[in-house]
Amino acid sequence: MLNRTYDGQVCSIASTLEVLGERWTLLIVRDAMLGLSRFDEFQRSLGIARNVLTDRLKRLVEAGVLERIEYQQRPPRFEYRLTAVGLELCTPVVGLMHWGDRHLAGPDGLPRLTRHNACGGQLHAELVCEQCGATVADTDVELQPGPGLRADPIAAG
Repeated sequence: MLNRTYDGQVCSIASTLEVLGERWTLLIVRDAMLGLSRFDEFQRSLGIARNVLTDRLKRLVEAGVLERIEYQQRPPRFEYRLTAVGLELCTPVVGLMHWGDRHLAGPDGLPRLTRHNACGGQLHAELVCEQCGATVADTDVELQPGPGLRADPIAAG
């Protein structure tokens, strides 16, 4: 059985899964990117149980992905907005969507399109070299140890 947490993993993917890896969480982020902000909107869109949605929203607020903003005092009502941290998820979420488009889209075609607001062009999530500006092919990527990596448990084993 898999552990519920990734304690001991020195890996940014494992750390990200601690925040985003539960069922429904990325779909809540997707809906926030689509402009939904209120509890009932998320629930209606996803068909998720209220207690599960409450828990996922709370965790996303604690992680700094969403902020909880009061929009009504009597009774108190809140909406959820993406923070700057949450908005940074646009690139990986669009990347996952495009992967699904390429490999899992049904016969009716793509469920959503990603367009640039300014010119209407199609957007693509790509890897771009920060030094030379080149778009890098998936096969031309090397993962190297970074300064925060402890001794490799596989190599040390």
